[in-house]
Amino acid sequence: MTEIASRIGRSTSTVSRELRRNMLEHDKGVYDANMAHHRSRERATRPRRPKLQTDAELRAEVQAKLDLEWSPEQIAAHLRIRWPDQPDRHLCHETIYRALYQGAKYTLSRTLTKKLRTGRALRKRRRSGSARAPRFQTPATPIHDRPVVVELRERVGDWEGDLVVGRGNKSAVATLVDRCTRLLRLVPLPDGHDSAKVCNAITAAMATLPGQARMTLTWDQGTEMARHHELAPLFQDGVFFAYPASPWQRGTKENTNGLLRQYLPKGTDLSVHTHEELRAIEDRLNSRPRKTLGWRTPAHAFAAALTA
Repeated sequence: MTEIASRIGRSTSTVSRELRRNMLEHDKGVYDANMAHHRSRERATRPRRPKLQTDAELRAEVQAKLDLEWSPEQIAAHLRIRWPDQPDRHLCHETIYRALYQGAKYTLSRTLTKKLRTGRALRKRRRSGSARAPRFQTPATPIHDRPVVVELRERVGDWEGDLVVGRGNKSAVATLVDRCTRLLRLVPLPDGHDSAKVCNAITAAMATLPGQARMTLTWDQGTEMARHHELAPLFQDGVFFAYPASPWQRGTKENTNGLLRQYLPKGTDLSVHTHEELRAIEDRLNSRPRKTLGWRTPAHAFAAALTA
């Protein structure tokens, strides 16, 4: 076994386990590679009954929490709290997702997928961020090169931006949010949202602000920012880009877009909103007290920061 392990580049214990598993007594000490492979395949495909199939009480508990629109991760944590001394009733959230989406008799009904936040009947395949091709001819500056002071939220002028897109990706509004004061700027895009129109619209919107209110801009890697090098001179410290599939790196923008969807719902035509209507929505959100600002409004916080 030591000699075999040396020749195939494996440890001796690996060879020992292979022989012990796949060379049975009636083989009379002879190792048959084809038979060993067949036995290994049989073991791998041996049906295993899921916990949710064999434990009716566990299944009922998971279903009850899904009916309350709990997420699988919340349910998984709940199971560990409810049955701390019964690890056989502990599930990971991925097990619950698979039981929902793959379905099986006596497990979870696929109709419960409607209780998930996304409501998707099928799971979407996703690529890793590293598998995506670069989208810009001019190299983008990644978010990890952004000045450290931006993370502190102690100065105005560090903006996060994105597009709020309408039905069929045919209309959009650009949103800009100040990280420190949460001030919102809505940038109309009545003629489309390709890179040239987005660049011109943001330039016009930001040029009205003093230089001290234009420090950085952080965006995702959408194609609408292909002309980011033309926007960079507007901001004293430059334009930066979050990594693909990393919305948490621009959390202020994500939160604000959620508030904005109350007035610009998903699946609607955003081109019907006039400049005046968008300005009224902007003023309404900027005049709303925010807990994170000590119940000050973004407009008041922004004005105070500029005069400090």
